[in-house]
Amino acid sequence: MPHCGFVDNHSQGRMTALTPSLLAAFFYFGGMLYQLFCLGKRLTVNPRLLRGIGLVALVAHAASLYLQLMTDHGFALGLFNIASLIAWLIVALTLLSSFRAPVTSLLLGLYPLALITALLAGIFPHEATTLPSGEKGLLVHILLSVLAYGILTIAAFQATLLAIQDYQLKHKHPTRFIRTFPPLQTMERLLFQFLLCGELLLTLALISGFVFLENMFAQHLVHKTLLSCLAWVVFGILLWGRHFRGWRGSHAIRWTLSGFLLLMLAYFGSKLVREVLIGA
Repeated sequence: MPHCGFVDNHSQGRMTALTPSLLAAFFYFGGMLYQLFCLGKRLTVNPRLLRGIGLVALVAHAASLYLQLMTDHGFALGLFNIASLIAWLIVALTLLSSFRAPVTSLLLGLYPLALITALLAGIFPHEATTLPSGEKGLLVHILLSVLAYGILTIAAFQATLLAIQDYQLKHKHPTRFIRTFPPLQTMERLLFQFLLCGELLLTLALISGFVFLENMFAQHLVHKTLLSCLAWVVFGILLWGRHFRGWRGSHAIRWTLSGFLLLMLAYFGSKLVREVLIGA
């Protein structure tokens, strides 16, 4: 009978965390539908309304993250929890950036991303990877890494939209969605601003890893360390090329997406194999 009670309490805890996840998903979906409606009707998106919808979604998403990440044994850092945290951060940073830069078009792709990750974390909680609450230095490293991933994910989205915009303008068939974008020069400037900020955060994340982790090249970390360092080199070369060689357009897009792929493989590749495929 006590075992049944434990199962009931565990199920009740999962349902408690799932409720704000569903609420967040509802508002993310609403924000996406609003943008699609405006796009279909050729209406101008009201940025204040879009931010308001996003803010409500972020508050609900934050509540679900708190319930999912905080456990009696420390912080639950499973694959879906971290993916949900990064998606929350990406949307929050994009909404903040929208007050001074024309980046609201990114939300059409970011809201669905946040919706999916919020639902996955709410439906499939995974506490196998737990960080004790006393590990302050390691927590700093993780937070810096999450910030770097978030900023560089926005840069990757920006590079993807830039590639679509450049292609359609060259072929003189821009869609309604592309016509809502700012000029190419503005898109490129925003891309490199995100890249510079992300590279600085990634540098701090790597330094903190070497400081607070006993061995960054241990067997379970070596692939993550090497791929993260390679991504850091790729982004660094791109920023150098922009400053000294004037790289832009296809150069910027290819190098950004290559660095982003390395960075995602560094974390999510290993987490996916260990936690989902082999259940470690």
